[in-house]
Amino acid sequence: MRCPALRLAPFWDVARGGTPVYATGMTDFAEIAENLSFLDDWEDRYRYLIELGQSLPPMDEALKTEASKVNGCVSQVWVFASIEAGDPRKCMHFVADSDAAIVKGLVAVLLAFYSGQPAEAIAEKDAIAALDEIGLREHLTSQRSNGLVSMVRRMQSEAQRALQ
Repeated sequence: MRCPALRLAPFWDVARGGTPVYATGMTDFAEIAENLSFLDDWEDRYRYLIELGQSLPPMDEALKTEASKVNGCVSQVWVFASIEAGDPRKCMHFVADSDAAIVKGLVAVLLAFYSGQPAEAIAEKDAIAALDEIGLREHLTSQRSNGLVSMVRRMQSEAQRALQ
């Protein structure tokens, strides 16, 4: 069950004193999976991923720090997690960005999969299995696939940290 999109207080101290992070209306993961199922050609799938990435709101440059950078990605990828202050469900909202078009599309897919979920659900949800089920990883290079796994691990580790 998704949490409501709310004005968010920074989860990490990185943005302390900076602009508050807001949840954004992103494409739903089920809609992404359905759209990908209609695309047989991998060039069309790549174009769709690029379009998803282009539709993401820009990430505040102040959030693009070493602390928010995802290790294990060849491209530059940043993930920032926020939780509404005092939220007992610890609903997490993510903003993320990449400097590579296809990777930014993969970021958009992961945001659709995880953002707006309680931390406990994020820690337990297997995005890689869901992405394999819709065939998203079968034509990715090994570097992109490894980077995708790194992004998933990062989001899940943020959820684990929120639960502590």
